[in-house]
Amino acid sequence: MKYRALGPTGTKVSAISLGSWLTMGSAIEQNESDRCVAAAIDHGVNFFDTADIYNRGEGERALGRALRPYRRSDYVLATKAFWPMSDNVNDRGLSRKHLMEACNASLARLGTDYIDLYQCHRFDPETPIEEVVRAMEDLIRQGKVLYFGVSVWTGGQIEAACAAAEAWRAYRPVTHQPPYNLLDRSIEAEVVPACRKRGIQQIVFSPLAQGLLTGKYAGGKVPKGSRAADEQHGGFLRPKMTPDNLAKADRVATMARELGVTPGQLALAWILSKDFIASAIVGATRAEQVVENVKAADIVVPGSLLEELDRITATKA
Repeated sequence: MKYRALGPTGTKVSAISLGSWLTMGSAIEQNESDRCVAAAIDHGVNFFDTADIYNRGEGERALGRALRPYRRSDYVLATKAFWPMSDNVNDRGLSRKHLMEACNASLARLGTDYIDLYQCHRFDPETPIEEVVRAMEDLIRQGKVLYFGVSVWTGGQIEAACAAAEAWRAYRPVTHQPPYNLLDRSIEAEVVPACRKRGIQQIVFSPLAQGLLTGKYAGGKVPKGSRAADEQHGGFLRPKMTPDNLAKADRVATMARELGVTPGQLALAWILSKDFIASAIVGATRAEQVVENVKAADIVVPGSLLEELDRITATKA
């Protein structure tokens, strides 16, 4: 496993990290969550990501239980807040009230005293950015949070948060968590340049496009038992199964076979070749998937192949 800086900080995180969206506390039982986390740690993964909204807290609980046997200082734990957790009008957003209460609730569900990286799960247009930054500052000073980041924000919103932090001499966001993969490169135009100015790195989710880049949907077929065939958990994937995306995924699979790796490993290795990436978050329903994915951190893709991948998947203007 290779390790990279968590944005402009001295903390190091594994290039491949393990997430819990649509898996832990939802699609898989606790014993399989335990196996996935154990496999990740055995193969050098030290970075784990979740969010309070994942199955209304069950994702945090499942990950917290799976991490319980391990020494707290040996891993980096990230979670997020923003989405409604109840019908309470204040149990949502990025207000100071909600962030303080949501952080305490996440700490309880995760069974830990502090969160390494606390992330604003979306931008909140109803809360002044100064309020968000100062709430995060106070959580950090209280020792409940070590760093804060944001997820799926625009470059302008990230810049506004940094400017507010500078004005108040407060801690600023150190990471941004967007979707990013060979089929979705939208952050490259505006978000990545804005983050470069501040030394903010990307922690990307859906690096395999919800499984579309694993090769299992070759020719548009939907295998029985796959995520696309799952009515409950396949809703994010099925809209991505366009003829154009399927053709690109098939091309990636062909290139992977020529290199002697799996399609998923090639897709992950391409992401890790980018200098603005801190870590790629993978999901898994089986420990074997974790073991396969972490191998991508050690794959060296020839420059000509990287250029070809860039060319065939470039975002159209």
